[in-house]
Amino acid sequence: MSAAPRVGVIDYGMGNRRSVQKAIERAGAKVTVTADHGELDACDGLVLPGVGAFPLAMRRLNERGLDELIHRAVHRDAPLLGICLGMQLLFERSEEIEPSEGLGVLPGEVRWLHAGGLRLPHIGWSEVTFEQSSPLTQGLPAAGCPFYHVHSLTVAAADAHDVLGTAEYGERFPAIVGRGRVFGVQFHPEKSSRHGLQMLGAFVGMCTSLDTDGAARAAA
Repeated sequence: MSAAPRVGVIDYGMGNRRSVQKAIERAGAKVTVTADHGELDACDGLVLPGVGAFPLAMRRLNERGLDELIHRAVHRDAPLLGICLGMQLLFERSEEIEPSEGLGVLPGEVRWLHAGGLRLPHIGWSEVTFEQSSPLTQGLPAAGCPFYHVHSLTVAAADAHDVLGTAEYGERFPAIVGRGRVFGVQFHPEKSSRHGLQMLGAFVGMCTSLDTDGAARAAA
C-alpha cells in the first residue's frame, strides 16, 4: 500500500485552516498547516484556503513570499486547490475594497456578485452544475450537486474553458474553476458534507498520483 500523500494547507493567517485540515485528513492525506517554504515545497499538493478581504490576503501572501511559493508549485505541476477567497486569489485582480493584484495563476478578475436584490453575502447551500468533466468532480453525480457557499464576490474568468462548474444566486456564477492541476472552488467543500469530502478525496487522489514519482518531485 502506498503512503498517504502530503498536502500542505498554506497558512497566511486567514481562513478556517483547522476545519480544512481535518476534512483533508478524513479524505486520506497527511496534512501540514504551515507558512514554512521548505515544508510546503516538499508537499505533494497545496490548498489555499481563505476567508476575508482580498487586498489583505494578498498583502499577507506577499509579505511571507507565499505568492512566489505558489507559483513554484504551479511550475512543478503540483496539484493546487483554492477554497472560497483562496479561489479568488488565483485570478489576476479584484475590485473588493480597492483595486488589487492577485496571483495571476488564472486569467480573469474578481467582482461583486450581481445578486438581483438578494441579500449579500450569499450564505447557504446552492446546486452546482458541472459544465465540464474534471478529475476534481470524479465520482460525483454527473449533473451536479449542492455545496455550501459564503461569499459576496465572484470571479469573471477570462477563458470560459476554465469554468468547470456554475451555481446561481441572482446570476449564474463560476463555482468551480480549473486549468491543468490548478483548481478553485467558490464554496466550502469542508462544510459540504459527503459531496465535499468526496471532492477533497478526488484532490487527494491527484496528489497521490503525483507522489508516485517521488524522485522527480524531490528534484523539482
